[in-house]
Amino acid sequence: MEEIGVKGTNKLVNYLLNYSTLLGMLIIGAFIIYGYKHGLFTSTETFRNFIVSFGIWAPIIFIFIQIIQVIIPILPGAISCVVGIIIFGPWVGLLYNYIGICIGSIIVFLLAQKYGRPFVRRIVGKKSFEKYVGWIYKGNTFDKMFAYAIFFPIAPDDLLCYIAGLTKMKLQKFIVIILLGKPLSITIYSLGLTALLQYLIGFVK
Repeated sequence: MEEIGVKGTNKLVNYLLNYSTLLGMLIIGAFIIYGYKHGLFTSTETFRNFIVSFGIWAPIIFIFIQIIQVIIPILPGAISCVVGIIIFGPWVGLLYNYIGICIGSIIVFLLAQKYGRPFVRRIVGKKSFEKYVGWIYKGNTFDKMFAYAIFFPIAPDDLLCYIAGLTKMKLQKFIVIILLGKPLSITIYSLGLTALLQYLIGFVK
């Protein structure tokens, strides 16, 4: 009787997870359509104005968009990182970038774990998938390679988060690598590119 109850609970959990994922994907899809129609993903200034228009809700909207762009690469991560610094300042912007990207990375790992290779292939594309799927068979070596890729922006780390979800890596280990490794790469993207952009603007003027 107890076993039947456990099975029923597991089915309910899987049902809720599947439909929550579907709902989330529909929301993301609607936002992507809206974003492309209004040029949010092609102009830093347009993206900035969109975020600012939400007033006190701007930080939550910005973090949500950062999460989305990790799950589905709708815009270069560098653009959203720079916009975060421009809108919220160097330290608060860096914090919001960190929160959104870390949450998105963990969601990516969990999605890959649950839905497997066909799902990952559809999201990242066949060419990218085939290029990095071989990393799965490297065993413990993959964990080290993944950690290096996260600490230093030398590879498409969002894609590798999907690949990590297809390996035997534990969620706890993945979270530790993400939380400890992301600050350096996010700082390089956020502050480095912002400084470069400001330099170029000053040079043109």
